[in-house]
Amino acid sequence: MDHARRGAPTNALVLAGGAARGAYEVGVLDYVMGEVARAIGRQPSLDVLCGTSVGAINACVVAAHLRDPDACRRVLLAEWRGLRLEEIVRANTAELVRVFGSIIGRGGPATHSRARHGGFLDPRGIEGIVERAVPFAQIQENIARGDLLGLTLSTTHLVSGKTVIFVEHGAGAKPRWSRDPTIFVRPSTIRAAHALASSALPLMFPAVHIDGEFYCDGGLRQNVPLSPARRLGADGLIVINPRYVAPPARAPEDGPPRSIDVVPPSTLFILGKALNALLLDRIDNDLDRLRRINAILDAGARRFGPPFVRAVNEELGQSGAASGVKSLSVVHVRASENIGQMAAAYVQSPEFVRRAPGVVGKLLRRIGEWDSSGEADLLSYLLFDGEFAAQLIELGWRDAAARHEEICAFFSRSAAA
Repeated sequence: MDHARRGAPTNALVLAGGAARGAYEVGVLDYVMGEVARAIGRQPSLDVLCGTSVGAINACVVAAHLRDPDACRRVLLAEWRGLRLEEIVRANTAELVRVFGSIIGRGGPATHSRARHGGFLDPRGIEGIVERAVPFAQIQENIARGDLLGLTLSTTHLVSGKTVIFVEHGAGAKPRWSRDPTIFVRPSTIRAAHALASSALPLMFPAVHIDGEFYCDGGLRQNVPLSPARRLGADGLIVINPRYVAPPARAPEDGPPRSIDVVPPSTLFILGKALNALLLDRIDNDLDRLRRINAILDAGARRFGPPFVRAVNEELGQSGAASGVKSLSVVHVRASENIGQMAAAYVQSPEFVRRAPGVVGKLLRRIGEWDSSGEADLLSYLLFDGEFAAQLIELGWRDAAARHEEICAFFSRSAAA
């Protein structure tokens, strides 16, 4: 895939976070690598991969299997459809004992030599998935061959709360990063620890120890990593985001919608919505900013001619830089159905009772009963169950199919460039 070296546009795949909602991304990817590939007569070119949280794990799978898209689809589908709830959502007994011991004064603090720290869920299930699904040596081989220009995984530095982006790129990619004091970039050879750190949702999964520091879920500050994709020279972004946004019930100037329900929202409802706000809500502002920049650059080029963008970059001192300002093509595929509502319905179904008869299944069903709102957002983050994943995969496939022409046009522009 040395087409990027021949002047064709560089495409970036951006995968958002969302814990168990990450199955939605697999449905979109399955459609792109299958139906879109058949429609345009070749595999869509994915030159830069950027992931956060569970999107980091999916991005690593794609990066490792980039030369064999059929194998990539098989691995993603098999791992997500094969999820067993009680293998992923199980108590981290060592951490619970440590925390309880510290409360009653009989437990000492954890030592910093531990590879993982904190989190009330045992990480071994997720670790097993990463170990099976991602041959990390193949990522380095794909980058060395030029099949992949770069891979970034966003994390949060546990102590400072700042975003740390681990990036691996080829010799020809020399990104210029912003001077944002809240973002640090670490050139790295991507390995399992980076993917696990990016997906370590606080309180749920333990933070990961990398090079003397602890890191956790990158979605706390950068859930949809658009900036790393742009910094690595992307000319177009295909963004996959398991975030459902309901159509507005009234004009924005009328203020926020008002509920006619006089029952106060439950604590679980509030916690689920807090996770939504924390992990998923900034993408619209980021994309709106991109569209505004595109509009300004396009207007300038129409008014002053094609050299306008080059002149702007020269004034900014970014002449010749891949990360200079430029108009970006963007396709944003997001969930068309409320995944929280899907989770609430699923945990009350006979299928879920059959698949999860144990303690964890009973607990999640009880959580669904307690949350009378019908929007079990918290459950949707925790439902690492193969049947629920299959529902999200199907939803992602349908949503991508609904955007078929747009997605084909996005990747066809590479062939025509």
